[in-house]
This record gives sequence, C-alpha cells and structure tokens, in this order.
Amino acid sequence: MYRLGIDVGGTNTDCAILDEELRCVGKIKSPTMDDVSEGIDIAIQKILQETKIPTEKISVVMLGTTHCTNAIVQRKELSKIGIIRLAKPATTAVAPMIGWPEDLASKMMAQSAIVSGGYEYNGNKIAEVDEEEIRQVCQQMKGKVEAVAVVGVFSPVNNEQEKQAARIVEQELGVPVTLSSEIGSVGLLERENASILNAALTQTIIKMIQGLKQALSNNQITADVFICQNDGTLMDLEKALSYPVLTIGCGPTNSIRGAAHLSRLEDALVVDVGGTTTDIGVLKKGFPRESSLATLIGGIRTNFRMPDVLSIGLGGGTIIHLAEELTVGPESLGYRILEESLSFGGTTLCATDVAIANQTEHPVTGAISQELDTALISESKKKIKELIEDAIDQMKTDSTEIPVILVGGGSIILPKEMNGVSQVLVPENYDAANAIGAALGEVSGEVNSVYSLEKQTQEETVAIAIAAAEQEAIRSGASKDSLKTIFVEVIPLAYLPKQAVNIKVKVAGKLDFVTS
Repeated sequence: MYRLGIDVGGTNTDCAILDEELRCVGKIKSPTMDDVSEGIDIAIQKILQETKIPTEKISVVMLGTTHCTNAIVQRKELSKIGIIRLAKPATTAVAPMIGWPEDLASKMMAQSAIVSGGYEYNGNKIAEVDEEEIRQVCQQMKGKVEAVAVVGVFSPVNNEQEKQAARIVEQELGVPVTLSSEIGSVGLLERENASILNAALTQTIIKMIQGLKQALSNNQITADVFICQNDGTLMDLEKALSYPVLTIGCGPTNSIRGAAHLSRLEDALVVDVGGTTTDIGVLKKGFPRESSLATLIGGIRTNFRMPDVLSIGLGGGTIIHLAEELTVGPESLGYRILEESLSFGGTTLCATDVAIANQTEHPVTGAISQELDTALISESKKKIKELIEDAIDQMKTDSTEIPVILVGGGSIILPKEMNGVSQVLVPENYDAANAIGAALGEVSGEVNSVYSLEKQTQEETVAIAIAAAEQEAIRSGASKDSLKTIFVEVIPLAYLPKQAVNIKVKVAGKLDFVTS
C-alpha cells in the first residue's frame, strides 16, 4: 500500500507517493491554480500517470496547504464572526481586535461583546458566568455570524467557563465555536487574536476540504485523508474543521520533516530554497523546533504554536542588481523566472542564472546556461554566501558547527561549504521534500496546562501530562506502540500559589492503520 503526500504552495503544488518502506516512488510539480481544488486534481492526475500506481493501492492521503494563510493575507473566504470575551468587570478597557488592520477586521467581525466571567491568575473567579447575558448577546448575533470565538481571562488555567459559554452559544446559534483555551497560551489579547482567526477560517477550511474530497473522487481515490499541522504531525478532517488555524505554517514544517527523512538526520538546520524566499528551520529529534515568540500572521499578533522559521528574500528568482555596487535582491522574478531570466530567454539577471552560468550540464530543466563574466559570478556567489551565512547564524543557539540540509528546487543557488556549518547535505529528492514531509506525517498529542505540585512531585506531574498527551495521540489515530515523546517543558509560575508549573508536552506516533 502507498501514501500520497500533497503540498500546496503559492507557486507549485507538489505531490509525492511513498511505499510501505517510506521510499519515494514518484514525485511531480504542478502549477497551483486560483481554484486550489482544480490544481490538486490536476496534480493528482499527473502523479498517477507518472507512477502508474492503481488508486486502490493508495491507503492514505496527506495534504499540506497554504490555503488558510492565503485567506488571511488576501482577505478572502473569511467567515463573519462573533466574539464573546468572559472578562467583566476586570478586563473591559481594551476591545477585541484592537490594532487589527481595518480591512481585515471589517471583513471578519460581525459583533463582539464583553460579558461577566473570567479567572484570576491563581484560578479564582473574577465573576460567575451570567447565562442570560450570553443568551441576549447570542440573540443580537443571530443571523449575522457564521462562527463564534469564546475567550476567557486566564482560561488556560481553568476553561470551565469557556465550555459553559460554548454550550449556550451552540444552543442559541448552532454555529461552530472556538475556545481560546484550546488555541493559545496565557496572554489574553494574543490568545484572543489566534482564536478569532481560527473562527474566521471556518468557511475556508470547509471549502478546502470539500475541494480536496472532490479532487480525490475525480481520481477514484477512496483513501483515508489527513491534514498537515504546523508542528509536523497530522490531524483528521474532523479536527481540521475545528482547528483550521493549526494548518498555518505547515509548508515549511513539511519541508523540515521531509529533509529529516531524506537525510536520516534528527538534529540539523534545514534550509528550504524556493523561487522567492529561503526558509530556515531547526530540526530537533526529527521535528521542527517550536517558536517561543509571539507570531505575526497577516499583521496580527498571536501566541499559538508555530514552527521557529526564519524567512529571507533569497531564492532562485532573486534579482542580481548591477549598479554602482552589486547587490542581491530582495526583489524576485518569482514565477516570471520562466520568461524574464537570462537562462530562459529574458533580460534580467537572477540567482539561478549565476548558479548555472558557464556550465555544459546543470539541473534546471529548460534553462540554457549563459556565458557570464567570472568576476560577476564570483561576486554574486560571495554576496549570496554572506546572506545565507548571516541567516544561519541567526538561527543557531551557540557557535558549535552543525549540519545543514539543503532542500527545495532553488537550493542550487547556495554554496556547498559555509562558515559555521559542519557539513552541507543535499539529499536525493531534495526538490520534493515538502510533499515527502506531508506524506510522512505522524499523529501527535499535546498538553499545555498549569499543574499544582502541592500533592505530588514534579516527576509524577510530568508523567501525568505525558500520559494525557499519549491518550490524545491515540484518540487521533496514533499507534500506541509507536508513541515517542518529542519534548517536555516545565516552566515554574512564580506568581501563582500552590507551587504551580506550566507543563508543555508533545508525543507523536505512526498512524495506527499504517502500522497494523
């Protein structure tokens, strides 16, 4: 049986098919289309033609997509939402969506309300939830909203009030409800922002999944379907419908996971070079390192989990400027490289032209190597090397030399030796690492909660958290025998009584039906 990985990017939709030994038996690139489902349909047709694999032999399909990210950036296909913040009388001075770009806020928000409720940092109630007050708010929202975000002050400490409010909203409105305690961490406004984005993506994810199902049906594929998350693991369609915001950032994550599999390294830097940008991520125990900083998405400050990725304006289409001083980028030809670069008959010098100049053989299909001045080539490559070395240095935590894995179709522009790097690896199938990473996906379970150490030791508490994460992974479809702990983080909370600690745990395992 085979698994099909699909990664939908801004320029190309990549597909890869892996066999039972997780070997890549076929890969293709196909242009991403305005109608994403049509682009997926065509890409699937191409990979099936390429590999000649019968559709009944494909047991599972994994999709990674920029669909939700693009919906936010392009301000399209967003649901009208209602926001209910459980905070009165303590936290009323700052309204929801403060500081949001006006065009985005107007596209999304139908109505917001701050009602009684919320908790103090120590778990004491600010106020009781007033059920009648919430019902009145729901009546005002009726017919105007397609989803609701419920946000409670310090709800990660205790989310009972959020659950209570959600039950009322579901009774009164019958629309999807996002609980902030299931999306972000302690900071109120950042967690609220992430929850609002999640609720606004409800219609986006529904349309995307419908389009995917249609594309699979058009190609007679009846396999189980999973969606890639931004932590390198999978979620089933039901979970994806509830947590679409967790797909944001899954593209770089898929490349990192694919790089780990192709190189057989579990700890390294992954440098993924596309046509316009280069994404640099950190591989830890085979999974992407999570960012510890607040993340900006479409100009909105959020605090839900995201991979720690640095993006720089350097790619295969990056323009080389020949003025008084030679400069590299950040402007790029992007998809226009096939028409405007020197190697494809155009008049603009770009990084790919430099990489393949003066060569009789090169890996860029359809490009014709140009005869360029050796001094120009040398100076351009020097500038490119300085850019990538500086970016790598920003992602390292110390001066120790570490391996770098180069993936992505544009990686030919980078040198094979760099300062601060122990070795540079370019694995086989490097240009399909994103689709291969999607096909690899394991299932995860995660816990991010506050615990008291009054009645048990820290070790006992961590064991409880790990067990809870394992149960979540098993419920999501992971094989119990394949579970492994990806990370454990214990943060003492000095401002809380009762020896409180914030424990973050993640475990992951292989899909149960794949291993059985």
